[in-house]
Amino acid sequence: MTDTSLLPAEFAGLDLLATMVIIASADGECLFANAAFENVMRLSRRSVQKAQLPDWFDDAQRLTETLAGVAANHYSSSRFDALLRRGSWAHEDGLPVHVIVSQMDAGGDGAPRVLVELIEIAQQARQDRDERSLDQVQATKELTRNLAHEIKNPLGGIRGAAQLLAMEIDSRALAEYTDVIIREADRLQSLVDRLLAPQRGAPVVSDVNIHEVCERVRSLVLAEFPRGLEIRRDYDASLPEFRGDREQMMQAVLNIVRNAAEALGARIAAGDARIVLRTRVARQVTLGRQRHRLALVLHVEDNGPGVPDSLRDRIFQPLVSGREGGSGLGLTLAQTFVQQHGGTIACNSAPGRTTFDVLIPLP
Repeated sequence: MTDTSLLPAEFAGLDLLATMVIIASADGECLFANAAFENVMRLSRRSVQKAQLPDWFDDAQRLTETLAGVAANHYSSSRFDALLRRGSWAHEDGLPVHVIVSQMDAGGDGAPRVLVELIEIAQQARQDRDERSLDQVQATKELTRNLAHEIKNPLGGIRGAAQLLAMEIDSRALAEYTDVIIREADRLQSLVDRLLAPQRGAPVVSDVNIHEVCERVRSLVLAEFPRGLEIRRDYDASLPEFRGDREQMMQAVLNIVRNAAEALGARIAAGDARIVLRTRVARQVTLGRQRHRLALVLHVEDNGPGVPDSLRDRIFQPLVSGREGGSGLGLTLAQTFVQQHGGTIACNSAPGRTTFDVLIPLP
């Protein structure tokens, strides 16, 4: 087996790249993989260096032949699309990637080495989508704030007038109408307050442990749904704390998990509803047009029916709800609180599996 003890230092600069880069031998042995590859595969560098690179691809034969051809100088480089498998445990589907195999200098022992670069086909599309989402969210927040203020100003006058009118009415039947006006005014006032909540007050910044947040949310949701719902934990205990507003993060995660629980009504009745809280670390990620060396990833996964296609692109917009009687503000507030921490939130949904992915930059 090739000695790989010096390779990590030799290729340390590759850890700074956002794309996945692997140094392999001619026969497919993985000699080195950068941090981006480790992050995608959820494997340590030691585990990566013990494996055969073609084993991670659906079409292993094509990669094996390409590595051998480039190493033998039959051609200097080769490109093709492939599907990267992320382990037999994968709760995620295979990852479509563009593979670039290139020649490089031989190692110290004279053995040929090959440079393999993997580019996520959806990566650029995702970055473009995130940038559009940020712009859209800022515009929506501004519109919502202005609209809420415009509603709030006359609302107090309407309620006050209804109260004065109620004092002048002797008829019990007519008094019921003023009661309706007052109750509806109070309901609208509560709705407006929730729309304005993220803009009110300065955040209380402290060290936040995401697992403490998850445990509090788990207890609250299980108290609300005591039967038929299981909330599993899959935590990475090595994750560090981050600076943020504990209560905002608590509310954001609670809104997401409660939204998942409410979507599981049929499965809760059947007794097989499941939510998974999974934490991981991501490396070299771009959030809000800024590059971060490390980021916290929280996956909230459920086995519900999925988000309807008609709502999938609008799920974070205010007042959009797929549940009868829902306010459509829970996920909007969650997105706002996450973005105030410099992070992003995204939803991937299919029947039987919906995942909300929260990314927060780490120091």
